[in-house]
Amino acid sequence: MRRVISAIVLNEHGVLSRIVGLFSGRGYNIDSLTVAPIPQSEFSRVTITTSGDARVFEQIVKQLHKLIPTYKVIDDSGEYVEKEMALIKISLNEDFSGLDAILKSYNAIVANANEQYIIIMGCDNSARIDCFIKVMKKYNPIQIVRSGSVMMEV
Repeated sequence: MRRVISAIVLNEHGVLSRIVGLFSGRGYNIDSLTVAPIPQSEFSRVTITTSGDARVFEQIVKQLHKLIPTYKVIDDSGEYVEKEMALIKISLNEDFSGLDAILKSYNAIVANANEQYIIIMGCDNSARIDCFIKVMKKYNPIQIVRSGSVMMEV
């Protein structure tokens, strides 16, 4: 089962290592990890996507609450908004027929272009990004980069 946790932590040395240690110490895999400072504060938001059983997930959430630099833990049991982003580089030599319709259906845009390639950016929930990447493979992408999830409680 796919799970998402977001923790607001104090910006101090070793916090990320301690959080990752909670997962690795229990044999729990991290599928994606996104960390960014919260503007105009001394905190950062850490968003972790993982998969596994509910019992171990509950233990990790409880342990995160006990970490001293952790201010708040939000898990996916309540209402939240989650988004991921994908960047896809495509050569200008490709046939772009149908690309406009794909971009509109996935809320994607051309984020950058030069004389050799274009870079498409899509931003949506994880399942939609999976589909977006599959659809874009028909254009023979040169490179695909995918972010981790970010999550915010509603």
